[in-house]
Amino acid sequence: MTTMRVVLFFILAYAYYAKADSKVVCYYDSRANHRNGQGKFDINFLEPALQFCSHLVYGYAGINPANNKIQPLDEKLDVNQNNYRQISDLKRRFPGLRVLLSVGGGRDTSGTEVKDRNMPYRTVIETVDSRLTFINSAKDLVKNYAFDGLDLAWEFPENKPKKIRSKISGWWHSVTTTVAGEYVLDDKTEAHKEQFTAFVREFRNSFRHDGLLLTLTVLPNVNSSVYYDPHQLAPHLDYVVLENFDVYTPERNPKEADYTAPLYELIDRKNYENGDFQVRYWLQNGMPNNKIIYGIPTFARTWKMTDDSGLTGVPPLPIDGPGEAGPYTGQPGLLSYNEVCTKIATPTEVKAGYLGKLRKVNDPTKRFEEYWNTDSDVTKRFGTYAFRLPKGDTPGLWVSFEDAETAGQKASYAMAKGLGGVAIVDVTLDDFRGLCTGDKYPILRSVRYRL
Repeated sequence: MTTMRVVLFFILAYAYYAKADSKVVCYYDSRANHRNGQGKFDINFLEPALQFCSHLVYGYAGINPANNKIQPLDEKLDVNQNNYRQISDLKRRFPGLRVLLSVGGGRDTSGTEVKDRNMPYRTVIETVDSRLTFINSAKDLVKNYAFDGLDLAWEFPENKPKKIRSKISGWWHSVTTTVAGEYVLDDKTEAHKEQFTAFVREFRNSFRHDGLLLTLTVLPNVNSSVYYDPHQLAPHLDYVVLENFDVYTPERNPKEADYTAPLYELIDRKNYENGDFQVRYWLQNGMPNNKIIYGIPTFARTWKMTDDSGLTGVPPLPIDGPGEAGPYTGQPGLLSYNEVCTKIATPTEVKAGYLGKLRKVNDPTKRFEEYWNTDSDVTKRFGTYAFRLPKGDTPGLWVSFEDAETAGQKASYAMAKGLGGVAIVDVTLDDFRGLCTGDKYPILRSVRYRL
């Protein structure tokens, strides 16, 4: 009996410390400061969230192409209005919180032509001198404003968007891409992969003396096998966030809607269009599991349904471009979680025929083995969607989104895989005012409670 008690003690102690060590990385996109009305998010809204966050990543900085130095993308807010300092000062009120500045993040659109878009993120890593210039400027900025480190949300070119094909051409395309890989708008990928590894190594050497953190965010639709060498990067990074979402977006896929952030592979989709594939790639290629952070979105992607979209809403389905902009975010094709929840029909509205609201469809899928597994925490989910058929003057709408339940499932997946934790991208698009149920930050709360 004594032996059993000792074993039980160590099991419980291990579970406690594993939970305590799990990271919850909270991203904060400063563009939310410029929204209007209920969508406006300033630093005061952060405090209820930070009790759940181990790290806060503030974005975004960019690259000055004229001199290869880091620069604020919103100098008026970040420097003139002192937001950088106010963000880093949050550590005084939340002991243990680590605050990082992020560079890139898909926000630094310095090129106008597709082939030139975000070119500074490639040119700055190509020579020792340009790398050193950027590293020194980043270190100065981070130290000057008392950040704990820098997050490299590096803007490498994205994979080419999927085209809608016939079954025959689709089969042939799958064969050729299996052999040749997806086409990327970069003719120096091998060199850039090696240069980025050197860049990270040089960054770590510069940061080590001051104890600064260095992290990597892998942006959606950037091919990890093309640009990143996990084995070589692992010793120099504190952790890597895999942004496992935006597999489909209305900008990249205006004629077809599908799940935007599936956890597992779906039938008749590309095998890498899911979070589990990305996690396994990084694990199998040398990144320790405790350095991998699973990125979870708080926002929805939306498309406009037409009469050709069918009646069931089951994805994938033909579509006609981005859905209408929400009242808070004001961006076609994107809704915050609190914009989505107010559009979902209540049980009373369902009985009354939805009345222009969205019909929510919880993930109906289960893999075969789950029918024999009663542990709900390992349920494999593809995602939640909602839709409204076009009728009269009411436009159709199809929405793929994360809710508290699906986000919690992904946190459970991260725990089961022994990953370092999860990332919330980002807190400004969660229900930070508590408009849905009265509880603020329902998605963030859900993942924290699962870890």
